[in-house]
Amino acid sequence: MLIGHAFEEGVLHLSLPGDLALTSRSAADLEAQHLAHAHRPRLIRVQLSTADPSPASLSVLSRVRRFCENLRIPLAVVGPAPAPADRPAARALTG
Repeated sequence: MLIGHAFEEGVLHLSLPGDLALTSRSAADLEAQHLAHAHRPRLIRVQLSTADPSPASLSVLSRVRRFCENLRIPLAVVGPAPAPADRPAARALTG
């Protein structure tokens, strides 16, 4: 599989690799669609793995957005999780 996924409490969590190649774009899009059809989620949440995703990763995100609009499934997109040192609580403990 090109994309990571989990399904919990009606939410399909997808993780797009930041360095997805153009040659893998269609396969990743088909995986996302297959997972959505298989799970019938009430929400799809896409996690970007980097703050600077590749053009292919952004293309897949765009395709997933259109897919969600057509099926009337809400879509949430979140950026990469901050590193522990970037979190305020971690800075307070170390500084």
